Amino acid sequence: MAAGARLEAMRRRVRLSRVAVWTVIAAGPVALCVAVASTPTTVAAAPATKPIAVRTATAATDPGGYAQVFVSAWLRSDANDATSTQARLAQSMAQDVELPDPAADAQSAPQLVTAVRSAQRGTGAWSVTVAAQYAGGSVRYYAVPVVCDSTGSSFTVTGAPGVVAGPARASVPKSSYAVTVPDGDLSSAVGEFLTAYLTGAAEVDRYLAPGVNLAAVSPASYTAVAVQQVSAIEEAAAAEQVPADGTTVRVLASVEARDATGRWPLAYELTLKARSGRWEVAALESGAAQDGGGR
Repeated sequence: MAAGARLEAMRRRVRLSRVAVWTVIAAGPVALCVAVASTPTTVAAAPATKPIAVRTATAATDPGGYAQVFVSAWLRSDANDATSTQARLAQSMAQDVELPDPAADAQSAPQLVTAVRSAQRGTGAWSVTVAAQYAGGSVRYYAVPVVCDSTGSSFTVTGAPGVVAGPARASVPKSSYAVTVPDGDLSSAVGEFLTAYLTGAAEVDRYLAPGVNLAAVSPASYTAVAVQQVSAIEEAAAAEQVPADGTTVRVLASVEARDATGRWPLAYELTLKARSGRWEVAALESGAAQDGGGR
């Protein structure tokens, strides 16, 4: 009986162990779900994108016109007449600059004053070269220091002008118009178009390629136009026959225009396109862009 009791106790312990094992196994997923559900979820916020500082650069304002007006007024001023219109204008533009004191027999005021070069020396600081042309044909150049504010809306001349040497002559690159165009269809088309364009003797539209809109000079400037020479970039311009439709050439035409006051040598850069056995003007490169006359 004692042995039977021990055997029964052992059996109960085995059954309890099995129940405990299955309970743990069964409770594992449930516990996991409970743990996941009860654990607060922490979401790491993505770091905010750092704003990039963008500087909007205002186009540098060229004070050439301002310096031009100042030099014109300054050259026409007299320290002995500080109340004159020109003297007051010069002093309003440069309060700390002395006025000139011309001699009684000094040459007359310049006929033309023009800004020819502007160089930026630093933030808001400029040096403007201004040319003054006199009646006798002489030209004198002045360097004028000018400062402007950050908005480019206010200017001041900061010092007296300085006489400087004029700009050097730049070297001229070799012309791209190296092909000589003989008398023929192309040169005739150029001459007829420029005659209509400058004299109004005919409608300009008849010489233009489709889609090109180009108005004649108005009022008509000249009474006659004669072609002196036509040069081209493309070899096709020198062909005896008009090439296939769509062939495009660029030419430089030297012409002589006449009016009641004399003879005037002029030059025009043109683009022409072949169509139906004739040359038509596709663009006038020497002038402003026109509707349909794409460069």
